Amino acid sequence: MTADSRAALQQRLALWGPAFGVLLLHAAFASTYGIFRDELYYLSCAARLDWGYVDHPPLVAALTAVWTGLFGNSLLSIRLLPALAGAGAVAVAGSIARRMGGGTFAIALTGLSVGLSPIFLGLTCVLSMNAFDLLFWALAGRLATSLLDGGDERLWLAFGAVAGVGLQNKISMLFLGFGLLVGLLAARRFDLLRSGYLWLGGALAAILFAPHLVWQQLHGWPTREFVANASQSKNVALAPLDFLAKQVLQTGPLHAVVWLCGLAVLLFAVRFRRWRALGVAYFAILVVMLSTAAKPYYLAPAYLMLWAAGAVAIENWTRARRGGLAWRGLAVAAVVLSGLAFAPLARPILPVDTYVRYARFLGQEPGTDERKALGRLPQFFADMQEWRGLAEAVGVATGKLTESERQRACVFGQNYGEAGAVERFAPELGLPPAISAHNNWFLWGLGRCSGEVLLVLGDDRSRLAELFEEVELGATFDCRDCMPYEDNLPIWIARRPRADLAALWPRIKHFD
Repeated sequence: MTADSRAALQQRLALWGPAFGVLLLHAAFASTYGIFRDELYYLSCAARLDWGYVDHPPLVAALTAVWTGLFGNSLLSIRLLPALAGAGAVAVAGSIARRMGGGTFAIALTGLSVGLSPIFLGLTCVLSMNAFDLLFWALAGRLATSLLDGGDERLWLAFGAVAGVGLQNKISMLFLGFGLLVGLLAARRFDLLRSGYLWLGGALAAILFAPHLVWQQLHGWPTREFVANASQSKNVALAPLDFLAKQVLQTGPLHAVVWLCGLAVLLFAVRFRRWRALGVAYFAILVVMLSTAAKPYYLAPAYLMLWAAGAVAIENWTRARRGGLAWRGLAVAAVVLSGLAFAPLARPILPVDTYVRYARFLGQEPGTDERKALGRLPQFFADMQEWRGLAEAVGVATGKLTESERQRACVFGQNYGEAGAVERFAPELGLPPAISAHNNWFLWGLGRCSGEVLLVLGDDRSRLAELFEEVELGATFDCRDCMPYEDNLPIWIARRPRADLAALWPRIKHFD
């Protein structure tokens, strides 16, 4: 084997080794906790394919439908899909480092920094559009890195294709487009801005995104209402310094050293001048996030390019220093050990009781980005608890119905998690069909449900008595570690509605 072929092999191992390691980690702990609230929702969306949904574009539902059609909808199956997307993002980030001139060490350090960062582990361990968002940002960042480095300007067409498909996954791709445009202007890269292919790429992205925009228009722009309601009444609004502090914690304190180095060299180092637009883009995106009361994790994809630049900078610095090999070993050890230490806080690894003790040992209190009370678990982990138990409690209430009532009954969930849990376990437990007025469940409507017999999860008995002639308690759902608002949850059997449920339906809609 020649020296060149040996070096090429080492780079391939550095590129794919961290990606494969992250994939194995996710596979090993895929079933540590139960199904996640949002996973229940995406499975429901996948069963009702459309060009859009109240709170997200259609791609995640389409991918879920194809994947589960091929491999089933077990917990391991649905969680391998985002894990594969995450592994791809790790590899593409390493490729960005290689394009920036990085060698084996820089490629490996990039992959380890990305793959073992707490926010990345959290976003890629459950089925959601966030895992695919990381991959699309990584691919777009890789193309932008090449374009800024003198690559063929026809790459703008590929960029437009990635951006358009990425927008069909999550509209946050718009943030990347805006940030890159500001970066090109600030870095005075008029050579790229004058390229006709840039505008053709933008047109291609718009064409690919158009079906979802048509869906939005036909349905009265529900996502706009959803975003407004979430910002006003659900999401916690953070002060700028608190938002920035969250970035350090979510990316990992030692991992943050790498991306801060990357941000510094992109903005100030002569060697990285050609990629300065990427550093400016980060600040432009950050300003948008701060001005829109975004959740802190929304900024996560923007760090992929910074980690790559930081790893290359550290490689360059250690190359010119005495004891450079030792410095590199220290950098890798710091990233790996820090990542493993924070991993149980980011994704399910430890049993609940062990996790609680570990989090307290590290001084971590349960957290949430929403205005909700918490128990001993953070919302992310609490939303993976006891969904089957909820469905079993619905089964207890269903057992109190006559055979005739069962044929006419429906289950009303207050949110898409409750409705999704009933739907997932209904075939196994013999439950009535679910309905809900939350997000896209509202648009799916009543189905065959007449409201003659309704099992209502939660709500107040006196309020239901105004709507139904008879209300009795069918069961109570108790759980220790679910979200507190779903603990001690009454399941009411409501019979003989006083008004037409179809007429009442528009009044109980809630998009948030």
